[in-house]
Amino acid sequence: MARKSHVFQIKKWLTLGIFASLVLAFIGLGFVFVPGPHGQERRISFPKGVSLTFIADDLARQNLIHSGFVFRLLARFSGQASQMQAGEYDVPAKASMADVLEILTTGDSVLHVVVVPEGLTSQQVVNLIAELAVLNGDVDVPAEGSLLPETYHLPRGTMRVDFIAQMQKAQSDVLAALWPKRDANLPIKTPQEALILASIVEKETALDSERPLIAAVFINRLRKNMRLQSDPTIIYGLVGGVGTLGRPIRRSEIRRQTAYNTYRIDGLPPTPIANPGRAAIAAVLNPATTKALYFVADGSGGHVFADNLKSHERNVKKWRQIRGTGR
Repeated sequence: MARKSHVFQIKKWLTLGIFASLVLAFIGLGFVFVPGPHGQERRISFPKGVSLTFIADDLARQNLIHSGFVFRLLARFSGQASQMQAGEYDVPAKASMADVLEILTTGDSVLHVVVVPEGLTSQQVVNLIAELAVLNGDVDVPAEGSLLPETYHLPRGTMRVDFIAQMQKAQSDVLAALWPKRDANLPIKTPQEALILASIVEKETALDSERPLIAAVFINRLRKNMRLQSDPTIIYGLVGGVGTLGRPIRRSEIRRQTAYNTYRIDGLPPTPIANPGRAAIAAVLNPATTKALYFVADGSGGHVFADNLKSHERNVKKWRQIRGTGR
């Protein structure tokens, strides 16, 4: 009788254990799919290397889930514990525990918009991204002209060196795509020469409509073995990657011999003077059809073009009058 009683007790406790487990599982299942306790969208972030326990406890602390314990069980038993990815995520209002786990495992993290304007030097680009708190790490100044100005979308924590590599690949891809489509008989022999001239075009005008015209003037001058005579090249020869002179160019600086002063050297300077965008590169490889050899500011943000020196001198005189009157 004693043996039967002992067996009965074991069966009784096993039954109670199974029942309790089922009850707990049912309660946990309810936690998994019921709406979360937070009433509005919330942004969360987790660095690389944190544990499942840390994530679950932090989610519970922020009142995004009902139970850190149940969240850990869900992650482990679903096989998703090892799939959670570091990053920054937006959790919708009232998202369930299952929804939160899905967000963390898909890796669909928040992307931050980073705008790199056309015409910045590589040093200026490095200075720009050094100020962005969403990026990490240090980076050396890359080769001038090797970065593609563009609007980029990056997750928080992107390494600056990786972002620079992304911009360099983008610039290389643009050159590779546009170079085979270039006009025939251009006085530009390599993609690097196209990049150099495009950087000058980029610094001469900010108007999309003018880039093919500015490019055509320089192409025409190269064909006639005329010096480019571009003021931005003088500035680059004086200050390099800093990018700006901060004052008008002096006459003595126009006469000064530097490797970049296209008033003093024949052909192209040795490197780009900035990072040109896609439109400037395309303009150099497919310039406008014109006989223009000169251009000068017109006082309204654009330029006026001339086919000969006499007409150009008249345009220069008008520009000086405009500038002198403050117009």
